[in-house]
Amino acid sequence: MLRVLAVDDEKPLLEELLYLLRSDPRVRSAEGASDATGALRRITRALEAGPDGDDGIDVVFLDIHMAGLTGLDIARLLAGFARPPLIVFVTAHEGFAVQAFDLKAVDYVLKPVRPERLAEAVRRACAQLGRATEAPAAAAEGPPGGPPGAVPAVPGPPGVPAAHRPAAEVTAADRTPEQIAVELGGVTRFVAIADIAYVEAQGDYARLHTDGGSHLVRIPLSTLEERWAARGFVRIHRRHLVALARIDELRLDAGTTSVRVGSAELQVSRRHARGLRDVLMRQATG
Repeated sequence: MLRVLAVDDEKPLLEELLYLLRSDPRVRSAEGASDATGALRRITRALEAGPDGDDGIDVVFLDIHMAGLTGLDIARLLAGFARPPLIVFVTAHEGFAVQAFDLKAVDYVLKPVRPERLAEAVRRACAQLGRATEAPAAAAEGPPGGPPGAVPAVPGPPGVPAAHRPAAEVTAADRTPEQIAVELGGVTRFVAIADIAYVEAQGDYARLHTDGGSHLVRIPLSTLEERWAARGFVRIHRRHLVALARIDELRLDAGTTSVRVGSAELQVSRRHARGLRDVLMRQATG
């Protein structure tokens, strides 16, 4: 079984990659690093321990474009060691494939990562290390421990998860207008919009926060703001969209405004503060 390190400076993508890797029964452990410095620190510890040591790493799943050192830079550094871990590049860019394979990469996986494509990269790494290469049949049917109540994937372009399709396509894939399709590790489930307390922007993605956890979708926050305005969602900050009905407190402190939504305290930008106060006052007075 493989000991894996995944490296990506985009946290949502790193979390998804780790979920997929940990769902593969051929992967014994999967750690994450969000920058080149952290990755090199962990790899150095693995090299010092040796491939058979407790801190050993068999395969590094490595993004190419990162702040500071790139994934190619890290691979070049590792190439100077006698027994470095294998490298699988995971990137949104096709143009580095030749350089990657010149550096003896095991595989070159394009984002958005499809579970079956990542499984093939794991198989290739296992084959190169002389490990068992075939995942049990249950793994092919979907990752174990998937979200409860999961349903078959919604229709869409072959091999492209709902969370990675354009917003218009995700809308068409929603089961009803009262739900939104979210995906994790190739399993699609439907979240009731009424259960969403607030939404947080994360780059090109949006994270939907509910009482039971959070879900990532590749839809801009501005799109959700427009789509859900009639459902009582208001923009309070460039990073946050909040369900008015879920606001428990409005706080004013030394010229700053914030709201409490469950256990979360969210800042309200100066631009949105007055409008939010007016809306809440109208709501309170009927």
